[in-house]
Amino acid sequence: MLPSERNDLNDSDTPAPTSRRVPTLVVAYDDPMAREGHRDLAVEMPVNLVYGSVPYAVMMTTPSDLVDFAYGFSLTEGIVESADEIRSVQVEDGDGGLRLMVDLAPGRLREHLARKRAISGRTGCGVCGIDDLAALPKAEPRAHAMQAVGIESIQRALLEMGDAQLLNHTTRAVHAAAWADPGGNLLAVREDVGRHNGLDKLIGALMRERTDPREGFVVITSRCSFEMVEKAATFGAAVLVAISAPTSLAIERARLHDMTLCAIARSDTLTVFTGRERLLLAAER
Repeated sequence: MLPSERNDLNDSDTPAPTSRRVPTLVVAYDDPMAREGHRDLAVEMPVNLVYGSVPYAVMMTTPSDLVDFAYGFSLTEGIVESADEIRSVQVEDGDGGLRLMVDLAPGRLREHLARKRAISGRTGCGVCGIDDLAALPKAEPRAHAMQAVGIESIQRALLEMGDAQLLNHTTRAVHAAAWADPGGNLLAVREDVGRHNGLDKLIGALMRERTDPREGFVVITSRCSFEMVEKAATFGAAVLVAISAPTSLAIERARLHDMTLCAIARSDTLTVFTGRERLLLAAER
């Protein structure tokens, strides 16, 4: 079983605090007296991904589950095709941030250096550094043999998401991505200030555990843009559930990858945009 959101991470996964308490002054519009207090904020810091001593990207991220992030980012960026092509990941202090030193298998490193592009990321920016429309990310088609998912399983996963978001309980400022089994039980949750980063961390955790993408589905708490669909498709997920609405391009990409895309998902209703055939409604069960 995969670990859920963890509090006992080792130093290589969480080298810095993920939240920070700051003083505040709360002012009411109809009250002349301000109220002093404190609030926990999510930590955001630059993380430089380095392959073979060559810097590749700077992403703004929450400093947790960074090894998972390196694995997931490497897959969804097309740098690797499997976890076996990453030999190790080391987290180092950098100038004003952190460095993820990713050691690739020799053949994969040569291929990566031949196609290297440098990106400077905002918080989980999906296409920074792309200078040609043809270079937009596009996952390779994967065969989906996943069995149909009952609508009550998705509801169960959504209900579990609230308690599973530990950092968001404290800060109210981060996104989450989760992996649920066919019964809707959450097996892994990752959080980050960037929605793309949160999904990359989740995918990295699943890669490291050799999780079969046919044995569950992905739930995200953010809006569903095309990058989120592409990342899920790169991993091989057949079902993606988003709490917020999708974009038009996200729906187009979901159709392209033969994915089931459900969004505007609440505890009582959800909207199916693509892949209706994979869902079992209550009446059909």
